[in-house]
Amino acid sequence: MISYPDERIALFIDGANLYAAARGLGFDIDYKRLLQLFAERGRLVRAFYYTALLDEQEYSPIRPLVDWLDYNGFTLVTKPTKEFTDASGRRKIKGNMDIELAVDAMEMAEHIDHAILFSGDGDFRRLVEALQRRGVRVSVVSTIRTAPPMIADELRRQSDCFIELQNLMPSIRREHPVREHASRPEPEAADGDDDYVDAE
Repeated sequence: MISYPDERIALFIDGANLYAAARGLGFDIDYKRLLQLFAERGRLVRAFYYTALLDEQEYSPIRPLVDWLDYNGFTLVTKPTKEFTDASGRRKIKGNMDIELAVDAMEMAEHIDHAILFSGDGDFRRLVEALQRRGVRVSVVSTIRTAPPMIADELRRQSDCFIELQNLMPSIRREHPVREHASRPEPEAADGDDDYVDAE
């Protein structure tokens, strides 16, 4: 991965999408190491992490991770999931954070030189294009080494640089025994095209 020491960098992490990509590659992410890796590559202005949370009355398996990130250099953006019943009577949970991520990225555009998007969701292609028009370089982190690939082809082509998640694995892999929050389920769908998952 190329370093640009004078660049102002911001990370935009689609929590559900990154979790699904790492799981597809068979490893857990050490977020402290991830933050350090990119802080060494430029002037890290902000690291946003987006995830939907279950209602406060219910235990959320990602709550320990969210709390840790909040105290360790990440800007947490969360909202409650919405629950509904589909046509076949199955309980579903919806928790899409695309709008929140896009708004924050556009607001940050004048303060950064390089946006690093951790997602393979093709819906972000227009966001990448809009950031580029404002002079921001955009790298996308995802993987093509799962079956099917986790990144939409149109997003990969639009980005200035595609970073293969598997290539980052040695630098960001959690080496310690997996703790409770490391293998959490995320409420959003893995591929980003379907914002619904079955509820248990």
